[in-house]
Amino acid sequence: MRVALVHDWLTGMRGGEKVLEQLCLLFPEAPVYTLFHFPGTVSKTIESHEIHTSFLQKAPFIKNQYRNYLPIFPSAAESFDLQSYDLVISSSHCVAKGIIPSSSGIHLCYCHTPMRYIWSHYWDYFGDHRTGFVKRKTLPMVMSYLRMWDVSSSNRVDEFIANSKFIGERIQKYYGRTSQVVYPPVDIDFFVPSNRTREDFSLIVSALVPYKRLEVAIEAFRNSNRNLVIVGTGPEEKRLRKLAPSNVKFLGRIDMNQLRDLYQSAGMLIQPGVEDFGINVIEALACACPVLAYRKGGATETVVEGITGIFFNELTAESLRQSVDKASGMLFNVAFMREMALRFSPSRFQKEIEAIVQEKLQTKVT
Repeated sequence: MRVALVHDWLTGMRGGEKVLEQLCLLFPEAPVYTLFHFPGTVSKTIESHEIHTSFLQKAPFIKNQYRNYLPIFPSAAESFDLQSYDLVISSSHCVAKGIIPSSSGIHLCYCHTPMRYIWSHYWDYFGDHRTGFVKRKTLPMVMSYLRMWDVSSSNRVDEFIANSKFIGERIQKYYGRTSQVVYPPVDIDFFVPSNRTREDFSLIVSALVPYKRLEVAIEAFRNSNRNLVIVGTGPEEKRLRKLAPSNVKFLGRIDMNQLRDLYQSAGMLIQPGVEDFGINVIEALACACPVLAYRKGGATETVVEGITGIFFNELTAESLRQSVDKASGMLFNVAFMREMALRFSPSRFQKEIEAIVQEKLQTKVT
């Protein structure tokens, strides 16, 4: 059986790439098709596979301005010739699910979210405060086209796999499709607790993009005697640094050992925005680090209030500030944090994906 993997783009190791990494291990001979790839930015496991890129790989300024090419992402995804593959698995948060599979093949889509730029987080990315006059006039037409394409191309998927129940609801809402839930994998053998004393700082691990709502956390720590450490990079970095008071520190991109050290020593992990799933939450729990999350999205499926963390109810700095004060005085169940994290092992992920593949293959035969 010939298998191909499709991923939106390869520019860093975030949650989606960690899922792709496990798919690469599950299908070691499968080539990876992606819109563009910046060598050295993803794991050796992924880069050991044969990687095919689209015409966007040679587009001008693609490395720093690739989001400006969003209107032609659909054409780039459709440009891949996948007619010789029996099984295609797309790992999609943007356009990867819109590839054109063989009429006789099977297309499974592991959906991190329906395209957030045009649906759930459109105003976070393209609100009037973020766009100039020209974009405000042209965006409605572009977005209308992308929404029509996104819905119509969802019919090219034989089976959707959602990364959480929350995303399963989005798939139903925007595409009118049901899905199976397979939670993402977390390296629970690497992310482990330690005996070190937890320090008086809070941690955020996040891409610095609009929908993560990091400005809420930054404002919550203004005029506070507590410290906040932010790990991650992204197009919002310059703006967020300007907003941050002196007790908020940005570390940028760090290696995995440094990240584990932070999980093992932070007083708590803060997740200020609505996450599709939140692999960072499970990584923190695996290291016995309690979590403070906004009470929406994937975190509601992984955080047990009062035991492994707490929620804040309003997406405001004041609500978050009060919850930080509350959580700082609480004791959480270290053993249960670890037990919760063990449910998200890579072996569990691979077994559940294999079961769905076998189910679809059997259905096709019969």
